[in-house]
Amino acid sequence: MPSRTSLSVVQAQLDAYNAKDIEALLETYAPDAEQYTLHGELLAKGHEQLRSRFLARFKETSLYAKLVSRIVVGNVVTDAELITRDFPEGLGTLEMLCIYEVVEGRIQKASFSLGQKTIHAPTQSAA
Repeated sequence: MPSRTSLSVVQAQLDAYNAKDIEALLETYAPDAEQYTLHGELLAKGHEQLRSRFLARFKETSLYAKLVSRIVVGNVVTDAELITRDFPEGLGTLEMLCIYEVVEGRIQKASFSLGQKTIHAPTQSAA
């Protein structure tokens, strides 16, 4: 059943992201996978570029993606997430819509749309 496989692949991707496990995360993506802004620019293509993007994000100690809702239609999985991040201006959250296309058991394409950003704790500047 395609949707069950697609669902398990995307869940494994989310689990690996939250564990900051780069190898497990890349295993969920096809070697030539592509990431885009929704209807827009290419963000990364292939494991080498994906690795760089993810490792840069993994440096944030507060990084965590909370699944808010999920819809599965065939081999496409759409997640609404609330991402906790260490922004330059302080700890905050970012709403994100993530659309994953799963082909042969791996994410082939992913598109992301950013929503509202909220800062919860301003960064203290040295005086």
